[in-house]
Amino acid sequence: MTLTRHDITQLLTAHGLRPRRALGQHFVADPNTVRRIARLAEVGAGDRVVEIGAGLGSLTLALAEIGADVTAVEVDRHLVPVLREVVSGTGVHVVEGDALALDWPALLGDERWTLVANLPYNVATPLVADLLDDVPAIDRMLVMVQREVGERLAAVVGDEGYGAVSVKVAYWADASVVGSVPASVFVPRPKVESVLVRIVRRGSPAVDAPYDRLFELVRAGFAERRKMLRRALGGLVVPAAFEAAGVRPEARAEELSVEDWGRLAAWSDTGPSPS
Repeated sequence: MTLTRHDITQLLTAHGLRPRRALGQHFVADPNTVRRIARLAEVGAGDRVVEIGAGLGSLTLALAEIGADVTAVEVDRHLVPVLREVVSGTGVHVVEGDALALDWPALLGDERWTLVANLPYNVATPLVADLLDDVPAIDRMLVMVQREVGERLAAVVGDEGYGAVSVKVAYWADASVVGSVPASVFVPRPKVESVLVRIVRRGSPAVDAPYDRLFELVRAGFAERRKMLRRALGGLVVPAAFEAAGVRPEARAEELSVEDWGRLAAWSDTGPSPS
């Protein structure tokens, strides 16, 4: 059983709660939507799933319903007791904590996990980037985010939303937008549309280049994205490195794929030259 709009309204009223704008709380109030998300997550009985921002447990119940081994993370201390009440008897493990500050290795151990989450706008991008960088135990994600954010996460060269975070995601994973979610299924109704983004971690990074150097260049390039790279990366990349990497110094950051950035980082690094 999952939560209907009536269920969510009753839970909020019974516990004297209101959605907190500061936390970007919008609760999914449509059983068909949460079951669809669970299907798109491609998890089943016994799979380890960590859900961030579990809220009142609507999606949590859908994941438990298909037999997944669910750990639900919620930062709002006022919601946690209600969440525990809602999922009581389902086997869901509820953790109170801030996903941006959790000790993820201690929580997840050495097992492989899938992240499923309805992420608020203000944490979606840094959280996905941090998990890709620092939490290899999470090898797949299905995240529901604001459309603009989702399109940036999955963007490739030529897409309007392509930017530094797009390069970060592409370095670690394959990402694609796999569905949309209308504002009408949320309580309260947001002013934006949402999308579902599937992110599957690669077996190894997309490019063999010094990580710190690579993203130093990416950050610098996109910070001055209107400038040609020879100016945006002035002082970081010598002209010969552009030529060796096969990257036009007249190009702009948005024209470079992760492979282009990788070659440029390798040839401009102070360490060994690429073979």
